[in-house]
Amino acid sequence: MPPIAGVHTAITSQVLAAAFEVSNTLGAGFLEKVYERALLRELSLRGLLAIAQKPQTVTYKGECVGDYYPDILVEDAVIVELKCVECFAPEHMAQCLNYLKASQKRICLLLNFQRPRLQYKRLIL
Repeated sequence: MPPIAGVHTAITSQVLAAAFEVSNTLGAGFLEKVYERALLRELSLRGLLAIAQKPQTVTYKGECVGDYYPDILVEDAVIVELKCVECFAPEHMAQCLNYLKASQKRICLLLNFQRPRLQYKRLIL
């Protein structure tokens, strides 16, 4: 895989700015789906192509063995996984890394809207 390029950094910066806007505007306490819809709206307002729950095929030795549905895929380059939890757990990071491996994408942003201030982790494969 090629190294992470400036375009990925630009996209993740824009996604994080949009996520902070959503977090600052809505605050904590809503369900994950509310934040997903608000983030999709904010990304659209910023001119980014973002698709929710786009099916991604998992293959094993050339055969489809299942599908997964990342919360948001931005510009067909960055996966965004949303959580509303007290704190990130190892399984959240594992979920993101599996999404990256299965999709051949390089970056996943893990966002947590549960706390008063947005928490995030940038995972790179």
